[in-house]
Amino acid sequence: MKNADLVSIAKQNGAPIYVYDADKIAFQYNRLTSAFKGVKNLKINYAVKALSNLSILSFMKKIGASIDTVSIQEVQLGLKAGFDPSQIIFTPNGVSLEEIEKVIELGAQINIDNLSVLEQIGTKYGNKIPICVRINPHIMAGGNANISVGHIDSKFGISIHQLPHLLRIVKNTNLNINGVHMHTGSDILDIDIFLQAAEVLFDIAKNFDSLEFIDFGSGFKVPYTETDIETDIEELGQKLTTRFNEFCKKYGKDLTLAFEPGKYLVSEAGYFVTKVNVIKQTTSTIFAQVDSGFNHFIRPMFYNSYHKIKNISNPNGKERFYSVVGYICETDTFASNRKISEITEGDLLAFSNAGGYCQTMASNYNSRYRPTEVLFYNNKAHVIRQRETFEDIVKNQVLLDFNNL
Repeated sequence: MKNADLVSIAKQNGAPIYVYDADKIAFQYNRLTSAFKGVKNLKINYAVKALSNLSILSFMKKIGASIDTVSIQEVQLGLKAGFDPSQIIFTPNGVSLEEIEKVIELGAQINIDNLSVLEQIGTKYGNKIPICVRINPHIMAGGNANISVGHIDSKFGISIHQLPHLLRIVKNTNLNINGVHMHTGSDILDIDIFLQAAEVLFDIAKNFDSLEFIDFGSGFKVPYTETDIETDIEELGQKLTTRFNEFCKKYGKDLTLAFEPGKYLVSEAGYFVTKVNVIKQTTSTIFAQVDSGFNHFIRPMFYNSYHKIKNISNPNGKERFYSVVGYICETDTFASNRKISEITEGDLLAFSNAGGYCQTMASNYNSRYRPTEVLFYNNKAHVIRQRETFEDIVKNQVLLDFNNL
């Protein structure tokens, strides 16, 4: 998208605002499918938790994706967006048995990562429903401790060392295991580590006779700067395709290779545009204070993530050093001592890589409204979430009348 498009959208709809580029989402999807064109059956399950807006989900369906969900609410969003239950995989962690059973009733593919839950499901349903099992390969991967989920201390997945117990439960309850799954973490750069984890999953898969798919999760890294390293998806596609096809030949049938990309599909498509309220100079720092905070955009504070910030009101101005901060009554620093084109009050700043795990992690902290969302599709801006109002803040609250209690 061009700076002029972002400026126009922000001026028309107000800031702060999230803007998503549909063309970039489609480009990333096509890049991923092209990298694995040598696989006979490929399934891309978009991770809804990355960006769960209904129109984004509908667009994912349009370009050919299925979806990966982690809550019954995400399953319901997928159904509302038009996905068939067969296009939805449910991969919860630590949810109640009741929630899993409700999703079973909705018809989605169930993915279990807990032996206790697996035994309870097996005892009740036997082979009446297909079940996928999530394996923890005990391999450390990911760009941050909070997004590394395949290591030995992780709460996710059934340990590879628990395979005998897993197989005993499957045999005793006559479970129909139709898939095996793993997810090592996000922001993976080392393809060899990913392939090593894949070998673990292939070794596990040999123990099940009725598989339909193998799900390798995702975690592919996208660039955050011009010089940033990203996952070489083409190299991974070539190497994993060869190995997957070899496995299928030995297994005796063509299985489906599945992935669950979230950030990879939407991160670079998203921009978060804010307006500068105040320029404040102290003895050591020039602060550009914007009309937002970690209530809208928490990643820099929570994950220490880097997001390029561009002054789209003055893109070619003389560069100066700023600390970009928010309006929350806590430290909410988006960037420290960052070189940005000269900023004046009222300017619009655009944060890049704001499509994945940004709006979905927003809150009403400080009783602020969550922002508008816009999808830029066919060179036109479409509002896909209205800005909240005060009525949205209070609509589920109950004001007690203490004079009559």
